[in-house]
Amino acid sequence: METCDTSKGTIVLIHGLWLTPKSWEPWKARYERAGYTVVVPAFPGVSDDIAQLCRDPSGLNGLSMGVIFDHLTRLVERIVEETGEQPIIMGHSLGGLALQVLLDRGLGKAGVAIHGGQSAGFFTLPLSVARATLAIFGKPWNTHGTILLSPRQFHFAFTNTMTREASDLVRQRLQIPAPTWPIWQAALGMMRNAGDARIDYAKPDRAPLLFIAGGADNIVPATVNRRNAAMYTTGIVEVQEFPGRSHFTCGQDGWETIADHALRWAEDHVAPGREIAFQA
Repeated sequence: METCDTSKGTIVLIHGLWLTPKSWEPWKARYERAGYTVVVPAFPGVSDDIAQLCRDPSGLNGLSMGVIFDHLTRLVERIVEETGEQPIIMGHSLGGLALQVLLDRGLGKAGVAIHGGQSAGFFTLPLSVARATLAIFGKPWNTHGTILLSPRQFHFAFTNTMTREASDLVRQRLQIPAPTWPIWQAALGMMRNAGDARIDYAKPDRAPLLFIAGGADNIVPATVNRRNAAMYTTGIVEVQEFPGRSHFTCGQDGWETIADHALRWAEDHVAPGREIAFQA
């Protein structure tokens, strides 16, 4: 990707559960070299002090999707107010679900959900997802606590295309405890299109949306992203699957190809007339 000296606008990168904004560092640097201002917000209670969060994750107890999504909404609205234009928004995992909600709220000029968590109103539970989330659903008394994935669990859920040794290094460098309530909310949201992850799939003026799916992802398989995209009945909604990509696709070898594809697609599909219009 070529370096550009002229500002092209703002890109917002939203992290997912078990990770922090630190997971986006290579993408942030790459997009800044391409001429963009890049904003990488943290979920409430999350910071890049991974050691401290592992020692004391209590500030994440009970964190809900609604609190996360409202926090991100206010942040993007401030960007629009300060810059006079909508940003490109990209999100990974739960960040990909947050992206869908933000677009549903009238924000963003283009959005890319990278192995994004599913929105509400449709049921799908591949066996790999059941296995990857067993650590959460196997402890129903911990719905408002947090959970840190073991080395084996992290390897299966995030880094299954890597050696266990390499996976352990990623886990030590990037993983934080995740609040369990959003995962329970996602499961309950399969029953009907309601709650914090509700989407108006027939919204007529949504910004273009791309789902990037990974052929080797265990926790958000490509089938989930395809089913999610099929729920939308209006607007530009596309799916691009990359074989061999795990849930750690944003840091896995070859991440540059994914980052460049996401940006090219967003640039090619910017919704006209969305430079300043947004709804609260």
